[in-house]
Amino acid sequence: DGARVAPSARYSVDAVAVDGAGRRSARHSTFTTAVPKDRFIGYFSPENRSTVGAGMIVSFDFNRAIRNRAAVERAIEVTADPPVEVVGHWFGDERLDFRPREYWAPGTEVTVAVRLRDVEGAPGVLGIQERTTGFTVGRSQISLVDAEKHTMEVRRDGELVSTLPITAGAAKTPTYNGKMVVTELHDVTRMDGRTVGFGGEYDIKDVPHAIRLTTSGTFLHGNYWAAPATFGSANVSHGCVGLLDVKGGGEETPAGWFFDRTLIGDVVEVVHSRDRIVAPDNGLGGWNMEWAEWGKGSALR
Repeated sequence: DGARVAPSARYSVDAVAVDGAGRRSARHSTFTTAVPKDRFIGYFSPENRSTVGAGMIVSFDFNRAIRNRAAVERAIEVTADPPVEVVGHWFGDERLDFRPREYWAPGTEVTVAVRLRDVEGAPGVLGIQERTTGFTVGRSQISLVDAEKHTMEVRRDGELVSTLPITAGAAKTPTYNGKMVVTELHDVTRMDGRTVGFGGEYDIKDVPHAIRLTTSGTFLHGNYWAAPATFGSANVSHGCVGLLDVKGGGEETPAGWFFDRTLIGDVVEVVHSRDRIVAPDNGLGGWNMEWAEWGKGSALR
């Protein structure tokens, strides 16, 4: 159609190839188009007019190191209807996240006003963005993974709707504890151990119903290669949370059922694992910080 990529923009590409036998192989990649060296931009989520889960954190990744944090934070306003206090927290010089004290209430309308045009983020480096976006908080879905019991309790608006058998990280590769937020949903994706520090221990080209929980590579996903008896009884993964599935992904499997009922911004909390609590900047892990500690990361307090 003749469309061209825009400057100062981030793109993601998802491709799924199907061979003559019907086998699927997935690839996921991202790229960013150039920004003038004397300008900065903040790439942020969630998408405009999206409906998200109650744990959504508004996260900005800046393409330049920000030295004047207060000016930049002041130029970004996150407001909610019904009103709640929303506070920013800096993770280093290139990331700024916003969240309220508690999870968003279902039905909340959130507005993100970005007024960074001509704001000096660092000496001689000016912002170029001037836009307002918004998103809606849908229902609340909080899922609790118990690594010792090998179960995941799924609660919708506080009510238990299902308890699913799972497999979590093995003794040498445990799953992180703590609250994690869904940031990506893939019908199928490739998982290659070489990309997350496990060398050639695995390379699965068609992992179904993949739900990203951390930047470092923790997913909740369908698993068709483990014996069905594994789920609910043993932890055998490299750190992900696995749900029973079939090759190609089944709609009626535990993984398919959960995937179809999940939104970006939903919360998955892991307890009783042998690993540490996930870092607050690993994905949208900011809910693992107490409110007073979160506030200390604001440049405006």
